[in-house]
Amino acid sequence: MMRIGEARRIALAAQGFHKARPARVTARQLEAAVRRIAPLQLDFVNVLTPAHYLIPYSRLGPYSRPALHALLYEDGGFTEQWAHEAAVIPVETWPLLKHRMERHRARPDGVEELLRRHAGYSSAVMAAIRDRGPLAAHELPEPPAELARFKGTWIGSFQRALLEAHFGWGQLASANRMANFTRSYDLAERLIPAEHFGRELSREEAQRELMLRAARAHGVGTAADLGDYYRLPITEARQAVARLAEEGQLEQVEVEGWREAAYLHPEAERPRRVRASSLLSPFDPLVWFRPRASRLFGFDYRIEIYTPAAKRKYGYYVLPFLQDERITARVDLKADRAAGVLRVMAAHVEAGEDGGRVAGALLEELWTLAGWLELEGVEVEQKGNLARHL
Repeated sequence: MMRIGEARRIALAAQGFHKARPARVTARQLEAAVRRIAPLQLDFVNVLTPAHYLIPYSRLGPYSRPALHALLYEDGGFTEQWAHEAAVIPVETWPLLKHRMERHRARPDGVEELLRRHAGYSSAVMAAIRDRGPLAAHELPEPPAELARFKGTWIGSFQRALLEAHFGWGQLASANRMANFTRSYDLAERLIPAEHFGRELSREEAQRELMLRAARAHGVGTAADLGDYYRLPITEARQAVARLAEEGQLEQVEVEGWREAAYLHPEAERPRRVRASSLLSPFDPLVWFRPRASRLFGFDYRIEIYTPAAKRKYGYYVLPFLQDERITARVDLKADRAAGVLRVMAAHVEAGEDGGRVAGALLEELWTLAGWLELEGVEVEQKGNLARHL
């Protein structure tokens, strides 16, 4: 039986936390980190910095954000698609999601019927993109007057709903993200290399390959863990890992304290110890599947963004603090750009941890993060049982 400490170290190594941060992050190191993480979840809550910027930072430390943008949107090796949620994936993953694209339901409800009723407008938009190249929603012609009701809804406009629908169906792909994070779209056949755009797999073949990629990203995990990485239904995830185990591509193991069988990737690194000091995005794959975070770290976590302020336990945008092989604290952070400071709105130490020991490592990490965000200081509000130590 595998001890929980070993499983934890394998999981950290699979996500790249076992290596010391480089003094200077190269383009090659940045690409390697994103490929190891992928799918890289997109979330544009900007109280600190968008999630897809923070996730590589947690592994590498300060790096060039323009370099990440160039890697994701200019170099041709990555694209966006619905994977875990909206995410950046390597272009070779795109054909593995075709079956999902075929079943994609456009949002908001009712938009598919409107697209059928206004097929002429939809065809005109696709023709404009084919003729003019990448376009954003605001660059499209006004739709028929009946569709103006989309203004003011969360989708923003019918133009955006139309583009998002064709994106979800795999007919369009993301060409770029502009300064305000607005997406521009081009024909998928022009952005996805032909070898991947034309690749056809059965649903079962695609799912097995997705699960194998998920296993590599986990090191070791249950069928539920692996299935959540690409949001596969649990029944199909179990079938896929069972087949991979039969074929010898995964090894079935038991992990101390886990009720379900786990699966070990044959290439998983098994470090004797992990030295880490990292603040984690709420959308980091190390913690995004809450049952796994609980089993690995004894860490119960939820995002309280949508919880009324009076009912929040830890804060609005709370980041776990990974210290060596444990999650020792959680901090509610805000980048106050007007004042030029990183604000620690609340700081809590986890049960059983030494607040003084945790505070020293956390404060160093907070100053490093502040510098990367081009903020000049760190200010700590006196809220939470770790605040006085900070």
